[in-house]
Amino acid sequence: VQLVESGGGSVQAGGSLRLSCAASGYAYRTYCMGWFRQAPGKEREGVATIASDGRTRFADSVKGRFTISTDNAKNTLTLQMISLKPEDTAMYYCALGTPVPTSVRLLIPDEYGYWGQGTQVTVS
Repeated sequence: VQLVESGGGSVQAGGSLRLSCAASGYAYRTYCMGWFRQAPGKEREGVATIASDGRTRFADSVKGRFTISTDNAKNTLTLQMISLKPEDTAMYYCALGTPVPTSVRLLIPDEYGYWGQGTQVTVS
């Protein structure tokens, strides 16, 4: 499985960014994909996830600001981020996991076995 993130960058507070993750090399019928982030000195945390059955879960800190979506035809996962805040600054990682965890565990990094290299998001 390969996951390649793109779309990170620097933006001023209040701005927007869209992250994309190109996924390849998997043939799971049930799986979950998501975005996680890690700021310096902090643990990796779940931001937004979407399961193959359509369930989504968002961290409380990003609800109403971030949207997650998939394009199954293109095997692409997208995270649309608006109203960005300095505290959103982090390395953002795309991840894929199978089987699909329970809803309460959708944002737990340990549930995901495949990870991309990350893309940096800086909000000033």
